[in-house]
Amino acid sequence: MTGRPLIGISTYLETGARWGVWELEAALLPAGYPRLVQRSGGLAVMLPPDAPERAAAVVARLDGLVIAGGPDVEPSRYGALPEPRTGPPARTRDTWELALIDAALAAGVPLLGICRGMQLLNVALGGTLVQHLDGHAEVVGVFGGHPVQPVPGTRYAEAVPEETTVPTYHHQAVDRLGAGLVASAYAADGTIEAVELPTAHWVLGVQWHPEMDDDPRLMRSLVHAATAHSPLHAKP
Repeated sequence: MTGRPLIGISTYLETGARWGVWELEAALLPAGYPRLVQRSGGLAVMLPPDAPERAAAVVARLDGLVIAGGPDVEPSRYGALPEPRTGPPARTRDTWELALIDAALAAGVPLLGICRGMQLLNVALGGTLVQHLDGHAEVVGVFGGHPVQPVPGTRYAEAVPEETTVPTYHHQAVDRLGAGLVASAYAADGTIEAVELPTAHWVLGVQWHPEMDDDPRLMRSLVHAATAHSPLHAKP
């Protein structure tokens, strides 16, 4: 390996962020995301929301892409009306990240969706979401944990072959799978915890938050795929 692959990570766009004497709109990303990329062997770069027509040009400069967690996907994106416990829309983020996903799928760039990112990947491929799961994200602002069982023979199971307890914070989940996606991990209650495209390049989504975990195997798998994709590492 002659260099580290460049991994882009989508960001929040929030108003009222504060640092020092300033309170301004800010593109934000919890530090766990870039730290996990870095300790897994990649170079991390933030991708704040931009015009969707620029997504292909951005993705063309990346070796891998992470769609980060965040607010609920707007239900109109999957043909549903909002339910009472669905959060307010983040339309700018939805538009940008859907464009990033489409560009990554078209270009063969390895892609990891985390929590909202997995849900958005499912929506991008025509799937739908459960808008609320009782008993999930029970304490506001505190990550929970539960075991996840991999499906043998999947890409996720290659990276993490055994049952593990994962850090989780969500109240929505995949309902109908998008075109081509298969479930590659489940919770004990049957909730789909990971999805992937088995016939494509490295495309995987997980419902939990690996950036809050000490286990780097999933991100290392993405970084390995990104290294293979990178022209810097292409064989002559």
